[in-house]
Amino acid sequence: MSNIIAIVGRPNVGKSTLFNRLTESRKAIVDDFSGVTRDRHYGVAEWTDKQFTVIDTGGYVANSEDVFEAAIREQVVIAIEEATVLLFMVDVTTGITDLDDEIAQLLRRSKKPVFVVVNKVDNTQLQNDAAEFYGFGLGEIHPISSMTGSGTGDLLDEVIRHFEDVPEEENTLPKITIVGRPNVGKSSLINALIGKERNIVTPIAGTTRDSIHIHYNQFGHEFMFIDTAGLRKKTKVKENIEFYSVMRTIKALEEADVVILMIDAVEGLESQDVNIFHLAEKNKKGIVVLVNKWDLIEKNSKTVNVFEEQIRQKLQPFTDVPIIFISALNKQRIFQAVETALDVFKNRSKKIPTSKLNDVMLPIIENYPPPALKGKYIKIKYITQINASSPMFAFFCNLPQYIKEPYKRFLENKLREHFDFSGVPVQIYFRQK
Repeated sequence: MSNIIAIVGRPNVGKSTLFNRLTESRKAIVDDFSGVTRDRHYGVAEWTDKQFTVIDTGGYVANSEDVFEAAIREQVVIAIEEATVLLFMVDVTTGITDLDDEIAQLLRRSKKPVFVVVNKVDNTQLQNDAAEFYGFGLGEIHPISSMTGSGTGDLLDEVIRHFEDVPEEENTLPKITIVGRPNVGKSSLINALIGKERNIVTPIAGTTRDSIHIHYNQFGHEFMFIDTAGLRKKTKVKENIEFYSVMRTIKALEEADVVILMIDAVEGLESQDVNIFHLAEKNKKGIVVLVNKWDLIEKNSKTVNVFEEQIRQKLQPFTDVPIIFISALNKQRIFQAVETALDVFKNRSKKIPTSKLNDVMLPIIENYPPPALKGKYIKIKYITQINASSPMFAFFCNLPQYIKEPYKRFLENKLREHFDFSGVPVQIYFRQK
């Protein structure tokens, strides 16, 4: 399962600044994906050799003008349940408030590792003021300044000690998970696929108590379904259903080989869906987009193409993804969805012989060489596929540092054209020959 760090705390203590620092800072930590800014609340980060997901809880409170204290408490409860490590953020300039106390009380009861992160500590005087937060009784405090970044490195060194090591199990069957916003029809699709013949299904207890692995073996197809749909009580505050489902989605997504992103034909592709899509892409998973409730749409001969075009527009730059229009209710094209997901799984583990790769790609590169830079000509001599769980290629050349993004994308498109990597992120590296 993925390691998730949740940043909790009352509004305006600097949670988002820390979140941005962890997910976007160029140097030590990988960049975050672009989404719609106002609701980008989770991203992938990396420290030393550990990858993890960071979640900023505060962003999920509805109507931020009027912050519901109940909603904040609710999120802390969900975060305690779902996250690996909790960062409890407080503000040294305001000291301890009632809401801080209340959150601390929830955290004291939790069994999860909690780090008290005292923000806005910019000088020695404030360093001394930070000592009052020992009063929470939550152990060591970590003074940082999320604006300047001081103290964040030491904090992360401590945090990653508490990560659970994810055992790499030998996996022979493809693992497929269905993700999407609440009420888009994930459960209906699973029920439609599995049918009522429950004897075919053997729920193997998942690694954690919240994702069920269903062994699917019907119509000549065999794979594991990772189902996260409604296995535990829905939270009481409606605003946080979305937050809750995001926490779940991230866990299911990290474990799967292929992610089926389900969207609602009536509502179209929303920013939350785009975020999940990029998270799957960043984790190098295979992706299939399913448009459910297609039976509710008025159609003419152009509807499908227009709809598809709109989706691809929003998913750029990675648009080589199968899009299938289904109705889980009427069981329309649901088996096509499974077949496509299994094709994507094959594409993800496809290995191309080096000789074939060079025979196809070198002539293309000869006809369209990389543009010269500062009078220097770049020569790509040789290509090979790197042994990895998803397609990665190394292009050996004399001046790797001069090759720019557009040419990289050109090579990726040519690889896709000739070898069919539909639904799979492809990575290209340039190495010194």
